[in-house]
Amino acid sequence: MADAGDDRRLGLGTLADGHAIAHHGELLQGVFEDDHGRFHRGLVTLPIDSLRSTAWIVLDESGDFCVEPPSRVKALRAAQLALAHLGYPSLGGRLKIESDIPVGHGYGSSTADVIASVRAVAAALGARLLPSTSSRLAVAAEVASDAIAFETEALLFAQREGGVLEHFGGSLPPFVLVGFKGDTTARIDTLELVPARYSREEIQLFRVLRAMVARSVHYQDAHLLGQAATMSARISQRHLPKPYFDVVVDIAAHYQAYGIQVAHSGSLFGLMLDAKSASRETIHTIIAALGDRGFQDIGIFPINVEEGTHVL
Repeated sequence: MADAGDDRRLGLGTLADGHAIAHHGELLQGVFEDDHGRFHRGLVTLPIDSLRSTAWIVLDESGDFCVEPPSRVKALRAAQLALAHLGYPSLGGRLKIESDIPVGHGYGSSTADVIASVRAVAAALGARLLPSTSSRLAVAAEVASDAIAFETEALLFAQREGGVLEHFGGSLPPFVLVGFKGDTTARIDTLELVPARYSREEIQLFRVLRAMVARSVHYQDAHLLGQAATMSARISQRHLPKPYFDVVVDIAAHYQAYGIQVAHSGSLFGLMLDAKSASRETIHTIIAALGDRGFQDIGIFPINVEEGTHVL
């Protein structure tokens, strides 16, 4: 039984919190080689920090754990795994999740809940976990995860292993994303999806797309990134077709978007626009065109755009 000093040291009975950002699907997803020539499923996440999940936690010695709302079982599992990892598997407590991230469309809501919960546990115990550790705990809690533990770093991430296949050495180049959904009612459980079986030709193309993303980060070339994202979206369309994809292609071409970005296992689309030339009027014209075609939940997401350099 811990004494009062131990309670204070461990943060027992004290409210702690953790936070995690959402994402807007992926810029690239496929199968990639590691440094030893082994193949892994991997992805390049498109983080958006305007949507967030917050986990609030109070630890105690009861050994029992509960979460609110009760449906956030992955977050609860992640908190328990984090306690075990930090050497306190017998502690219990109360976990509460607050999030403005839509569920089931490809925003990474469950991973955000999981990472926020892991961070809340670490904060309660006065610990600091590396993003790589948080990612591995996330995969253990929910089978497949994404790279949002690394925040806005650009990297190729093995989503079913929790490891980094390649760090591109910086952040994504600046662009403006106009994001939207083709079907707001359809919710996708990514764990129920059968993983895509890519052809040899597609795997060869993934090598090229990976190099394009790396070059786009190195030279901060959003146009090249848009080309890679569009090709990845087209490959995804062969395996998990999205309704209205051709309509989105036409709109992107008409308004000279840099590229098309999708949640490969969700319902999200995104148009990637030049951060310097996309005026407020142009963006709102695009939004009106999307609305006329029946697309919904349209949002504007500046990606790594410096404040004061773009009017939205």
